[in-house]
Amino acid sequence: MLDSHFPYVLPPLPYEYDALEPFIDAETMHYHHDKHFKTYIDNLNKALEPYPPLYKLSLFELLRRPSVIPERARATVLKNGGGVYNHSLFFQKLAPAGEGAHEPSGRLATMIDRHFGGFDAFREAFSQKALAVFGSGWTYLLLTPRGKLKIESFANQDTPVESGSVPVILFDVWEHAYYLKYKNLRQEYVDNIWNVVRFPEF
Repeated sequence: MLDSHFPYVLPPLPYEYDALEPFIDAETMHYHHDKHFKTYIDNLNKALEPYPPLYKLSLFELLRRPSVIPERARATVLKNGGGVYNHSLFFQKLAPAGEGAHEPSGRLATMIDRHFGGFDAFREAFSQKALAVFGSGWTYLLLTPRGKLKIESFANQDTPVESGSVPVILFDVWEHAYYLKYKNLRQEYVDNIWNVVRFPEF
């Protein structure tokens, strides 16, 4: 998706809607993927449609070089393009309980031990960062261009693209990601999503 160009198309969910239960329910996954994610895609296409020179640029290129976007469309493209970027990564970096690596291993585990003092300390720091997001946003574990691990939160649909950092995992802490099941209990959602997060191999 990140290498895709206009017109953008909703990618299929990489698992069944109920695959993440009981931690994330099927109804939430349906609305989150098929409604919220699709709305960002539709709005991004609508914003780009008047500007054929932008069609050849990938989503990543648009977000990395916002100056190429005409000023009158820039805010709309970045907001909706950020929504497409964040959601695309989010759904890819989840896996049903019992599938995928829900704890880091190999080089990533070593780096987490070195940077945070162990997985439990990292998990606590990451969770607290996610809980501290005011309003809506995202919390990422990033690998910086200098090879360091960093936990960083982004408001609304901002992204880490311009920093050049590589996303490792991310949590969506917009209410639409959890409200149907958890209501206002963001901490319960954050505690449970660790059961379905997929850590990559480095």
